[in-house]
Amino acid sequence: MADNKDNKEEVDYSLNNPATVDKYKTAGAISEKVLAEVSKLCVAGEKIVTICEKGDKLLAEEVAKVYAKLKNKGFAHPTTVSPSAFVTPYTPLTSDEAESKVELKEGEHVKIQLGAQIDGFGTIVCDTIVVGAKETVEGRSADLVLATHYANELLLRLMLPPGVLASGTDEEKAKAAAAKAPTQARITQLLEKIAKAYECNLVESTTSWIFDRNDIEGKKKIVIAPGEGSKGDGTPEIGEVWGVEMGMSLGSGKVKNMEQRPTLHRLINENGQAKRSTSKKLLYDVKKSYHNFPFSMRQLESERDAKLGVLECVRNGMLRQYEVVGDKEGAAVSRLLTTILITKNGVTKLSAAPALDVSKFKTDKKIEDEEIFKILEQPLARNKGKPKPKKKAAKKSDE
Repeated sequence: MADNKDNKEEVDYSLNNPATVDKYKTAGAISEKVLAEVSKLCVAGEKIVTICEKGDKLLAEEVAKVYAKLKNKGFAHPTTVSPSAFVTPYTPLTSDEAESKVELKEGEHVKIQLGAQIDGFGTIVCDTIVVGAKETVEGRSADLVLATHYANELLLRLMLPPGVLASGTDEEKAKAAAAKAPTQARITQLLEKIAKAYECNLVESTTSWIFDRNDIEGKKKIVIAPGEGSKGDGTPEIGEVWGVEMGMSLGSGKVKNMEQRPTLHRLINENGQAKRSTSKKLLYDVKKSYHNFPFSMRQLESERDAKLGVLECVRNGMLRQYEVVGDKEGAAVSRLLTTILITKNGVTKLSAAPALDVSKFKTDKKIEDEEIFKILEQPLARNKGKPKPKKKAAKKSDE
């Protein structure tokens, strides 16, 4: 009897546990809510660092309102605001004089990325907005937004395991389920058809990751338009959460490292030992507040100490440093990132950019490929339908 009391009950963190799904959905709702508020802050003349700071404050406030007794909750990704040509998330420091003064410009394609986590279950979302956009967006700007939108919708449907939403006879369902999932080369090929229709290009090495508890870069990933040395491994399955990313460019899609300081990092080795006092302090703060999720040096107590401490931690493999990457030609880039849950009923969007009103984007270009049309017409999830009317109501309508 005593042994039973001493043994702690093992917690089920899988998606079979409704509590896990609830935490993912709560985190997703917070991510979407804060994204909407940060989008309103992105106006011409506003400083990027100011927007990032306000976004982080909003995230912290919203997370504090839920699961009051839970200690492990907070950021799955800090607020980042990336100008037109930037591909990766950008979050400048207040202590970097030049970068802290960078302001948004009219007409820029700005990528907003952020995320919340509850009990280690993180959701991240990214949306692209056109700063100062009027009621209607035209020309190449419209081409870029529409190409990204439709490519993202296609990619989300390609994340469905074969046969999940199959209909028809048992034989037809079995045949659909036996089909092989599209290879990453095939996924890239299909997405390139949409890019070509709008005279855009896929951003090289655009990567989607499986999300695990306390980890946004799990063991499986899908790499679109892979660059040199980049390769994906794994296909989506039922019972998984993924961060699905789509990136388009008005240029070649090739990328380069920007001159801006990398300020975004993530803990990848919890057992690493630091020697410098600044490094030890940094690791302590990261483990306490951010765990294995990305953080910005801007969020730490002292940016100056963080700059010193991060050098040793990156060099010795305790932290991953996210380089600031942009379009090689300086062309405008658009990105979307959606956190999805895959179940036997299809894909559920846990956190996603707001639905796009495509009627506001005017262009003479369009998709004409029949194969693409067929995929886009497919539902993301099973339609459970409306409840059947009561018999009495049915009789009344017959009379």
